[in-house]
Amino acid sequence: MDADRAGTPREGGISTLVVVESPAKARSIQKMLGPGYEVRASLGHVADLPERELGVDVERDFAPTYEVKKDKKPVVEALKRAAKGKRLLIATDPDREGEAIGWHVARLLGRDPKEPLRVEFHEITPRVVRQAVQNPRPIDQNLVDAQQARRVLDRLVGYNLSPLLSLEFRKRALSAGRVQSVALRLLVEREEEIEAFRPEEYWTLEGVFALGQDRTLPASLYEVEGKRLWAGQGEKEGKLHLANEAQAKALAEEVKGRSYRVVQVETRERRKSPPPPFTTSTLQQAASSRLGYTASRTMRIAQRLYEGVDLPEGTVGLITYMRTDSVRVSPEALQAAREVIQRIFGLEYLPEGPRVYRNRKEGVQDAHEAIRPTDVRRTPDSVRKYLSDEEYRLYDLIWRRFVASQMRDALYDQTVVLLKDEGEKPRFTFRASGSVLKFEGYLKAWGRGDEGGVAQAVNEGQEVEAEPPLPLVAEGTGAELLEVKAQQHFTEPPPRYTDATLVKTMEELGIGRPSTYAPTLETLEKRGYMVRKGRTLLPTPLGRQVTHYLKERFPQVVAYEFTARMEDRLDQVEEGKAPWPKVVWEFYEPFLGELSQVPKKTCPRCGRPLELKVSRFGQFLGCTGYPECTYTEPLERKKEAEPIGEACPKCGRPLVRKEGRYGSFIACSGYPECDYTRDDGEPTGHTCPKCGSQVLEKRSRRGKPYYKCENNACDFLSFYPLLDQTCPSCGWPLVKKGEGACMNPACPVHDPKLVPPPKASSRAASSSGDLASRGRRSSRRKAARAGESRTGAKAKAKVQEPSPPKPPKDWEELKPFLGELTPEERQAAEALALGEVLSPEAAKLAQRAIFKLRMKKGRARKEAVT
Repeated sequence: MDADRAGTPREGGISTLVVVESPAKARSIQKMLGPGYEVRASLGHVADLPERELGVDVERDFAPTYEVKKDKKPVVEALKRAAKGKRLLIATDPDREGEAIGWHVARLLGRDPKEPLRVEFHEITPRVVRQAVQNPRPIDQNLVDAQQARRVLDRLVGYNLSPLLSLEFRKRALSAGRVQSVALRLLVEREEEIEAFRPEEYWTLEGVFALGQDRTLPASLYEVEGKRLWAGQGEKEGKLHLANEAQAKALAEEVKGRSYRVVQVETRERRKSPPPPFTTSTLQQAASSRLGYTASRTMRIAQRLYEGVDLPEGTVGLITYMRTDSVRVSPEALQAAREVIQRIFGLEYLPEGPRVYRNRKEGVQDAHEAIRPTDVRRTPDSVRKYLSDEEYRLYDLIWRRFVASQMRDALYDQTVVLLKDEGEKPRFTFRASGSVLKFEGYLKAWGRGDEGGVAQAVNEGQEVEAEPPLPLVAEGTGAELLEVKAQQHFTEPPPRYTDATLVKTMEELGIGRPSTYAPTLETLEKRGYMVRKGRTLLPTPLGRQVTHYLKERFPQVVAYEFTARMEDRLDQVEEGKAPWPKVVWEFYEPFLGELSQVPKKTCPRCGRPLELKVSRFGQFLGCTGYPECTYTEPLERKKEAEPIGEACPKCGRPLVRKEGRYGSFIACSGYPECDYTRDDGEPTGHTCPKCGSQVLEKRSRRGKPYYKCENNACDFLSFYPLLDQTCPSCGWPLVKKGEGACMNPACPVHDPKLVPPPKASSRAASSSGDLASRGRRSSRRKAARAGESRTGAKAKAKVQEPSPPKPPKDWEELKPFLGELTPEERQAAEALALGEVLSPEAAKLAQRAIFKLRMKKGRARKEAVT
């Protein structure tokens, strides 16, 4: 075999170009391969369907038209220059998307995809990387076709549905998709289920029994004359339902005054098996439950751990590839895990043989292993100083899960005690249960109790043992009922989705694949279809409207079974069992039928259909009869002011809710004569520590919550929720950061990071959280244009004071309207015109007065023209 085929570089220079996706991955692999190799990054996709046209020829088996992305043209040209006269290896990510990127790279560089030029790194370690470059293979066309089918399907849906949604709701940047629209439907239907839920009252009886020798036993009423007491879960047919207090108290009186005896004591050993190592979905679920990370954040951190971290022994990837639905683990990794368990935890925690897990679902692509450490001997503590805090926490989670998956079962002793009254025909049965953990097993590594059972219940579907132990008691022991209490309960609605539970539900329904979960949630939030409240996900009004529209007009697009079947068909394309154009047609044909039934919006001039058009000024509606008909109209209609049923505190006129540049706000309907305004938001129940007004919860354009005083003249603003606790040093309410932090700048325990940067004006202070970030971005751009260093720009921003207002140049034209001002406003405006030094309050008043005068001047000019 020649040197090129063997992967050994020729002498006298670089002979092999290796193309990967990200610069970080390129740096890691370059260090591992050394001289003779040049590793370059494609920076993701280099080619795609065209941006402004469909790019799919439906008549020719959905033949796609690909073009180099505008921002990737320099990248492609650089790769062409670098590839001249060299052997090419394509090492993009080992999945459908990576295979398609590699196919485009080979095509654009003039290489035959059937040549052995594709290599895969399921983990980025020196041994695996060197082995992979020695064994290239041709690009797998089945994987490319599966990704191509997915992309074409997404384009057909998006290209047809997104303009329809924008037309229907008269809003920009709306979108629909096979997976995203179904995920949104899950959120909307869960919220509607919660709203439709009507709590049902039920009562239970809790007794305390004396067993002698100062021992007591708490127990609940379990049966009455053989009829089980309904405890609010599952069906209640044939069960005793205590529906109100009167029934409960009457029954409580009946159970009193009787003698009771322990009739059964049953103790059995319960085994709790460890969960399998992580797949993509279970990693996202556990990171959400244990660490509070969103799915997108989890995948970004995992990507960094996979691509490589600089350690003393060199750059190395800490985890295997993080997009997988397989729980398979290599024999070498299993053996290493067993050695680590014996060394760190002891021989008693090591099972007799390695644990082998099977994939729960059919059709799992088993080419990848589960997510695990590349070297389990590399403990989290040993690499902590080389990682950021979030990288350490996620690596620790992955390491513990993998180690726990190879440890012994946890063992519990579970005891159930039944007590009955001693009459001829016992009527009442009380039940007590408890459990004792007698051997930790895998819980020694995986932990328990730090997550409230959430992650365990979500990830493994197992019930977490949390019952207190019972006192030792023998069958036949007499028991005296000391007290019995009737307790009221209400049935509860299903919980709202979190990242963890939504991903779990999508996986169970077969909607999406490991690589799509995080982007789907990110898109829903970006489009304004959902917002986050703590860890829970809530659909927005727009999200509900879009879902109802799609369910009515395009029922198959948002059908759970139909979407899941399409995912299975895409898997069959990947396995070479189905041609991709046929699979696309199976979806497109019924979609076309639904599309044809949607009524078209017509031009009021000529009756032709209106369509969504794009110009350099943005989107608008235009007639399809152009240029014969030139009718156009703006896409977004201005929202009319909405009365809120309150009177203006300044003038008594009605207050209205208006839409402004930065969202909704409350204003006086008598504007400009009355300039009263305040912020619009949901009251939090807290008062502002600066001025005593209400603190409102508002949301930025990206859906992020922030907390602001409703008084526009007050600059109180927090990006953290306010707690009911107050600071012991200054009395300000603490905010939810860590265990509570004080954001009062004058307080000795103040955290400076909590105070938002100063705004340029009071107008900016009343804007949303994303305005603050937009202002910071604008400041950075200005600083860059002026050639300032980042440090200098920050220092300047800290010390820069707002400049005082300048006298108006059009003062002579404004004088005739001074009679329209209040005496205070007139005095401030005249002082400003004379160039007097004004206090901050007087300067604000003067600016407001000048604005009013200019409004009067402009209105007078319009009237004169009329």
